[in-house]
Amino acid sequence: MNELFVNVDWSDIWQATQDTLLMLGGSLLFTLILGLPLGVLLFLTGPRQLLDQPAAYRVIALIVNVLRSIPFVILLIVLIPFTTWLVGTSLGVLGAIPPLVIGAAPFFARLVETALREVDRGIIEATQAMGASTRQIVFGALLPEARPGILAGATITAITLVSYTAMSGLIGGGGLGDLAIRYGYQRFQTDVMVVTVLVLIVLVQLLQMIGDKLVRHFSRR
Repeated sequence: MNELFVNVDWSDIWQATQDTLLMLGGSLLFTLILGLPLGVLLFLTGPRQLLDQPAAYRVIALIVNVLRSIPFVILLIVLIPFTTWLVGTSLGVLGAIPPLVIGAAPFFARLVETALREVDRGIIEATQAMGASTRQIVFGALLPEARPGILAGATITAITLVSYTAMSGLIGGGGLGDLAIRYGYQRFQTDVMVVTVLVLIVLVQLLQMIGDKLVRHFSRR
């Protein structure tokens, strides 16, 4: 094993893996907190929906689409001043979380909106007929019915964030991406690159398995 991975410092790999998990956990938490209500708002203000506010929908959709259209590598660089102002640094785990959230929250919001659109219209009409308020419809009918789709969207978002954390290594974000760039690419240490890629593959597979299990558990089908 040591002959195959002569340049690999396993303590560095472990530390980089921990940093990646910290970036993933922190950014995913804030992405869900921001993206879920944003997705619900997109759905409610959309055409023929409960609130049906075309002007508000167009403004929110424009903001979401603009943020989604910016390549994440460019977003990392553009947000350096904002990240420094917000958390005091643009480097390391802490400096990577704000751009990760800003890059992933609009993506997750669209997935939430799609999941809510797939809810049977009859369920909404039935709750309306019983005199339920918009808040009661959202929390009592829409979100429970859309839960499998939202969980599937959260899984896709988590996997996307793994690739984003790797890209954050370009600006010193830390984690496996930073290790792969500094040693695997800049120093031509192929064995380090191979190990980091394998760890990322395992992480993605674990996230997909957990997500699929949660979707099956909460699905009524």
